[in-house]
Amino acid sequence: MKGIILAGGVGTRLDPMTRVVSKHLLPVYDKPMVYYPLTLLMLAGMRDILVISAPDQAGNFEHLLGDGSAFGIRISYLTQAAPDGIAQAFPIAERFLDGDGAALALGDNILYGGGLSGLLTKAAGNDGATIFGYPVHDPERFGVVTLDEHGAPMRIEEKPESPESNLAVVGLYFFDADVVDIARSVQPSDRGEREITSVIGVYLKQSRLTVETLGRGIAWLDAGTPEDLHEAAAFVRTIEKRQGFKIACPEEVAYRLGYIDRDNLAQLAADAPNREYGAYLSSLLR
Repeated sequence: MKGIILAGGVGTRLDPMTRVVSKHLLPVYDKPMVYYPLTLLMLAGMRDILVISAPDQAGNFEHLLGDGSAFGIRISYLTQAAPDGIAQAFPIAERFLDGDGAALALGDNILYGGGLSGLLTKAAGNDGATIFGYPVHDPERFGVVTLDEHGAPMRIEEKPESPESNLAVVGLYFFDADVVDIARSVQPSDRGEREITSVIGVYLKQSRLTVETLGRGIAWLDAGTPEDLHEAAAFVRTIEKRQGFKIACPEEVAYRLGYIDRDNLAQLAADAPNREYGAYLSSLLR
């Protein structure tokens, strides 16, 4: 399975901050937003990752992340000419996937919590499709999945006016190799977009959909508005200041997963222009 980060769009809700830079490159406390989905995919076992961005931003992402070798992975880049829906990511990524399954992470979603790595690696090993449901108080803002009394998925809807469930679908999805053909076959919604819920709905009809419900120990944050961006930054700052470790540090994730060794990490620490960040990387060696 390969990973995809969807970091396209124009970031209208964050204007004017996004007039010259992608929202996925804005800081969430002390790191670029894109580091959060990147490390999620790494924790799920992905070492071959594609970043899909708007055409005028691809160079910025490549300048930041390079080819991924610093993190012991491979990062490729493609563009989305227009924001025509999340599901469009799969036809764009067809040659990159080359018949493999895909884990898609939205570039403005943040997940954090104990046991998360185990949930992600489990999802990567499932057949069909796996999505995550998260209880929210305003489900009408999200794609919503409804479960039966046995916890099996019954229905999935995009931003329903009268939700039957409070389980929002998190912006992290795992699909088998059929997803490219399925995504290409779904019809655009009334909004003119190929909705990810339509793709998930096909797997549901085929009885090939697994839903993992995230409990209180997991935090899910969306950084798509100024308020959300501020709250996400405050959350990350609180955890990092209190516990002394960093959230979504790709160098650390790569080191702990064995993608890079001590010498690699020591070099990254020495090369870090930010002394505080470099000192943190050095502390991992002790």
